[in-house]
Amino acid sequence: MEYVLKEFNGLSLDELYQIIQLRLEIFVVEQDCIYQDLDGKDNVAYHLFVKDDDEIVAVLRILPENVSYDEMAIGRIVVKKSHRGQGIAGAMMKRAMDFIVKDLGKNKIRLSGQAYLVDFYTNLGFKRVSDEYLEDGIPHFEFLFEC
Repeated sequence: MEYVLKEFNGLSLDELYQIIQLRLEIFVVEQDCIYQDLDGKDNVAYHLFVKDDDEIVAVLRILPENVSYDEMAIGRIVVKKSHRGQGIAGAMMKRAMDFIVKDLGKNKIRLSGQAYLVDFYTNLGFKRVSDEYLEDGIPHFEFLFEC
């Protein structure tokens, strides 16, 4: 598997199509969540994705400060159902966090994560910093990583 990090303008049309297709497959179809995925933030984001041969099987986006939060943010984290349980999400998150801290020189990362993933995020060093809230009908918490 290959990990790829690109800015929006560096994505090929095929990569962009596969990223959107995967996010819709997971968030809209699998999680039965009707929401506006194309929110105008992708064009300012870095996109980290995992390719298995020519297929994108996991993706997340890294948003600059003052787009979603005052801090850098990670969001839209998905792994194709067929590739879950292999540690891809954790490895992808660690790469994103390393990129933000080491390459971009930032020391805070905020995200909104589904409530059932509290252990996943806290094991990566994030702290839960909000009460539970509903986002698109799904329980979430806000998490903050500081180094």
